[in-house]
Amino acid sequence: MIKHHPSETLLTEYCSASLSASLSLAVSIHVDMCPVCQEKVAKIEASNADALFSEDTETFEQPVNNQSQLLEEFDMNVLDLITADDSIDEVYEVEPVKVSVNDHNYQLPRALSRISHSKFTQVGKLARSRVALDDGALRSSLLHIDAGGEIPEHTHTGFEITLLLDGEFCDEDGHYVPGDFIWQDGRHQHTPITKDGCLCFTVVSSALHFNKGLSKLLNPIGNLIY
Repeated sequence: MIKHHPSETLLTEYCSASLSASLSLAVSIHVDMCPVCQEKVAKIEASNADALFSEDTETFEQPVNNQSQLLEEFDMNVLDLITADDSIDEVYEVEPVKVSVNDHNYQLPRALSRISHSKFTQVGKLARSRVALDDGALRSSLLHIDAGGEIPEHTHTGFEITLLLDGEFCDEDGHYVPGDFIWQDGRHQHTPITKDGCLCFTVVSSALHFNKGLSKLLNPIGNLIY
């Protein structure tokens, strides 16, 4: 069962299309995997639609003998705008996109099926593929951790979102299943470990900071590799 979800604020901003592309993509993937958040999003969108319709109808407040006619004309104008766009009737079939990493095969979420990504770069049991989003300082990636792999203990100089797509991993805070949406920042430090391997979608705003052992040698070039 999915236990980790985007905050109510993130869901509200997602529904109002005010998130950055990377964050919106992360929330979209999670919502597609999570019945709980699908229900929340449906309620927020219904509330937004009611508020928008109320604002539009208020502009048509007139004496009672004219109000019905004006509202009818308003509804007809909206209908004309919708039916005038032929592209609305077009249905696009989205072919499933699969990736293979170290003999593991995964099917990507629908939201990622039309966004290109680079070849996986392998370092030990970790492999990363950049997702092609031009989103300022935010970097989006597919991250694969092979069976028995881990990411050394680290914290964050910005924030990191980890959305588990397939497989499993755990850290000091618990065990995660596909669909879990984990937000980490400078208040957190953790050591993700997987027994059987996993594929994640990640969004980071700044470099990771490694805390222990030889991994600390990566900190001077952290801004280049995040």
